[in-house]
Amino acid sequence: MYDLLKAKTAIRLFAALVIICGSRSVLDARQLQSQRTNPQSEAISSILREVISKEGIPGIIAAITSSEGIVSIGSEGVRRINTKEKISNNDLIHIGSCTKAMTSLLIGTLVADNLIRWDTQLIQVFPELYEVIHPDFHSVTVWQLLTHRSRVPANAKNWWKYNNLELKKRRIELLKENLKNAPMIEPGSYQYSNLGYMIAGCIAEKITDDTWENLIKKRIFVPLNMRSAGFGPPGTLGKIEQPWGHLRSGPNWQPKQSDNAQSLGPAGRVHCNVEDWAKFISLQLPKNQSRALYDHDILNKLKTPTDQYAGGWIVVKRSWGKGFVLTHSGSNTMWYTVVWVAPRLNRAFIVATNSKDENSRSICDKLIGKLIKIDNNNVNF
Repeated sequence: MYDLLKAKTAIRLFAALVIICGSRSVLDARQLQSQRTNPQSEAISSILREVISKEGIPGIIAAITSSEGIVSIGSEGVRRINTKEKISNNDLIHIGSCTKAMTSLLIGTLVADNLIRWDTQLIQVFPELYEVIHPDFHSVTVWQLLTHRSRVPANAKNWWKYNNLELKKRRIELLKENLKNAPMIEPGSYQYSNLGYMIAGCIAEKITDDTWENLIKKRIFVPLNMRSAGFGPPGTLGKIEQPWGHLRSGPNWQPKQSDNAQSLGPAGRVHCNVEDWAKFISLQLPKNQSRALYDHDILNKLKTPTDQYAGGWIVVKRSWGKGFVLTHSGSNTMWYTVVWVAPRLNRAFIVATNSKDENSRSICDKLIGKLIKIDNNNVNF
């Protein structure tokens, strides 16, 4: 099975190189620069300056993207409060729970490789846990984990526990400890669960004998040429080469260079720049050439919701999007990001701020509306 897995991964990587090197949709540096200085980008920068002035947040980045990448982008503010280091269009952002869509695609590649099925049950992957976890969790399926229908608790009791163990073992211990007792919600109920996504990551780790981090690199970051993508807080600790996250401390912002525990990785520890995130997001846009790297049916499955939640995406109807659109937000409590994807418009709208308080969601949602209007002044959000 592992030899087949390696062979299919090699084919996927080769196909990625062909697309990256040969596709006319890949923009050269001058084309990208022109997009960043177009009138739309200037309009974005203008509204971001207003937000920085009005809301007093450290920094913010916003972009409109298409199947070919960035259409327009702007950034304003600073990387760290009370410093002069300006945040830039190329800076890394922490995408928090928007990582879940990446974990879902990773699982989808394993389904495409016939290593698991969407209806594979937890106990089938971990038969050794039959007497350890509660029987009500035995039949939890892969798809239930990805759509928050598994009845798994929202979070581990202590994400930082077992830090003395190797990462894969750490995650398994958290799985065992947090699934010992009966679920607290009714079968079929929706409960957003970071723990559920960690368990999905555990399944990927068990059947491949590799870490979620290595798998996401091999199967998503490398094929899509997401060179800026990584895990944890952006940048080097103690330096201001990348933005810091910020928490409210009374009336002031407290800069932080920290993140969720490593165990939580599959649910929310990815960082990258907007350009690279757009490469992943664009897989949901029909005209994107990188879609050829992945199974068509898998990509469609990941945007087919159980009620409103699919594989890492909330799916809803919006008139401005001419039908169904996909959205998700993410935060590690020090950053806040949100993305809306409109396949029928061939557009995605992204906002990310290196801060988080009770106003962050409202600020970013309003900016999404303004981005949509910038892209099409006739659209009502």
